[in-house]
Amino acid sequence: MTPGNNGASTPEDDDPFGYLYADGQANGAQPPSGGYGYPNSVNRVRAVGTRQYGQPQQNAQTAPYGQVPQQGTYSQPNAHYAAPETLPGGATTAQQQMPAGGGRGGRGPNHKGLLIGAIAVVAAVVIGIGVAMLGGDKDKDKASDEVGTGPTQSQESQPSPSTSKAGENAAELPTIDAKALRLGGAATLAQDVKGAQSDGGIYVGNLNQVGSSVTWTVNGVPKDGPYTVFARYSTADEDQEMTLTVNGKPFGTKLNMGNFAHAKDGDFTKGWTKTYAYPTLSKGTNTITVSCQDGDKCNVLLDQLWLKAGQVKD
Repeated sequence: MTPGNNGASTPEDDDPFGYLYADGQANGAQPPSGGYGYPNSVNRVRAVGTRQYGQPQQNAQTAPYGQVPQQGTYSQPNAHYAAPETLPGGATTAQQQMPAGGGRGGRGPNHKGLLIGAIAVVAAVVIGIGVAMLGGDKDKDKASDEVGTGPTQSQESQPSPSTSKAGENAAELPTIDAKALRLGGAATLAQDVKGAQSDGGIYVGNLNQVGSSVTWTVNGVPKDGPYTVFARYSTADEDQEMTLTVNGKPFGTKLNMGNFAHAKDGDFTKGWTKTYAYPTLSKGTNTITVSCQDGDKCNVLLDQLWLKAGQVKD
């Protein structure tokens, strides 16, 4: 294609800039005044603001750019112009309005939503830390209470003082049978009533007279302290009580010799039982005497005496 008119007066053969060249000017090319610059060229260029909608072309008036023409309305059809949307298959007339903010999908980034989400996450973390701290304090307090109120391991494994002394000294502390006791007053040895555990089934009888007594000289007491003296005996019907003397001094209370076996009608065979008292002994040798004094009830058969360390019941 060369400047100027190459023959066919068709839009695709027009050179809209032919008037700029010497040969174009020689061929009569003119600056645009409604066409491309050639005589009889296709009129495709219109000055801005000259087309008016809503009135016939012959009545169109040129208005300055950016101002609405004074005559006609947009609702009136233009005989020389048909909008694309009025043609078959043309574009739709509905105009979609872009949401404010732009962005993909017609929506911009929701900065407000992101800020709210971040605040919610921070609040959840703070609440979780607070709950964990409160739970830890409760667990700590609970553990402290359990340690404070419960025994320690050493306390659990360590026996009580009475049990410890009894276990350590059980083999060292003696037991004496009736026939080894020193008798006093009217007391005598007998073996008529069955059930005595002394060697040969021998027991001390005839203790129900004032002045009758048995004395046990205990050797090898390991140390000073409280001990338990046990007496095995038999009685029937009424409860009995006799005087206990330790190292020449009467014990604080009578030796209770009750009918714990509930034997009746003088049935001493079924009346065998035991009693105990808690004297304080000295290390080495001690004397223990059981006697019938004024006001005592002494209708008993005495079988054995023995010691245990501490104040125990068995």
